[in-house]
Amino acid sequence: MNGSSPGVEDGRDHAREQGSAVAWVESPLQMLCAVEAHHAGLLGAHARVVPRAGLRPLAVTRREIAKLGPPAGLELDEPSPEMPRPRRGTSWAVGDAFSGKVQAAWLTALPGRMVIVDDGLATIRLLELLTGRFWTPLLRARATPGPLRKVLGSAAGMRLRAAARAGRLSIFTALPVPDDLARAVRARGAELVTHDFAWLRSQPMRRPGPRERTVVLGTSLVRNGLIHRDHYFGWLAGLGSTGPVAYFPHRREDPGDLARVGRQPGITVYDGGAPAEMTLRGLEAEQRVLSLPSTAVTSLRVLLSARGVVVETVDVPDEWWTAQAAPSLRTHLSMFAHHDTGVTG
Repeated sequence: MNGSSPGVEDGRDHAREQGSAVAWVESPLQMLCAVEAHHAGLLGAHARVVPRAGLRPLAVTRREIAKLGPPAGLELDEPSPEMPRPRRGTSWAVGDAFSGKVQAAWLTALPGRMVIVDDGLATIRLLELLTGRFWTPLLRARATPGPLRKVLGSAAGMRLRAAARAGRLSIFTALPVPDDLARAVRARGAELVTHDFAWLRSQPMRRPGPRERTVVLGTSLVRNGLIHRDHYFGWLAGLGSTGPVAYFPHRREDPGDLARVGRQPGITVYDGGAPAEMTLRGLEAEQRVLSLPSTAVTSLRVLLSARGVVVETVDVPDEWWTAQAAPSLRTHLSMFAHHDTGVTG
């Protein structure tokens, strides 16, 4: 899906060198991408996926993957409240490279290889920071860290860049990484592998998708204070007035907002949990997907283009944005809005 990527076959070469891996996942997308990374060969012959406990969307995703049957050699562990500490030499896969827990563990553990699995737009920020100066801290966008958090982020950044120089860092993503950024990442010594959900695309459909012609992906932009709530609900009301709409919530949407969506005439809110990539991959050609800027747009285009389903990004009008949405953030959010995946089959 991206000409700058070496593809998954490069990752398969590592499988013969790596014995086993442990993956710590904290979101449905991270879990799905950990499965795809194992299928692609980046996690060795045997891998354990450990989901964080207490998160219903993770439990739903784990159940759906188990029903499909995970790739050979991959084990879906029971949820755990604590991040596992891999034995020395074991490969370690994580999704959230900005987590304080993950960063602290990087400084004390000695994994054989570090694998970063896709975590949406945060993955692009990680790549940008990875190519910065050696002491550039790994911190989330819009974060306001204290001195100790900055120190931890700087130490984690140095550790990750050192792993890249030693040839022990892989980043596995479904996002179309800009060519200049991809070259800069590889110049650091890191392996960048893009994928097109090969494992998921090979799985049989277990149940039909929604029958509404229009499917809307929910957004976290309202809850995060980046767009005005009334503008968003006004847009949804307009959609509902033109025909039946299926609404698939974002995992971080406010429950009160979801209740309000459900009261909109013409809109049916479906139970969320599993990634949209799993839930909506069976849509038909007469249906369409609408979404505000989201990395899910890119992955759904990969999965649905062969089925003739149109996946549209709705550009956010200027008046929707709040003062909290800095221009740089708006640019980041829109990075993949109209990207052509190039997938035709």
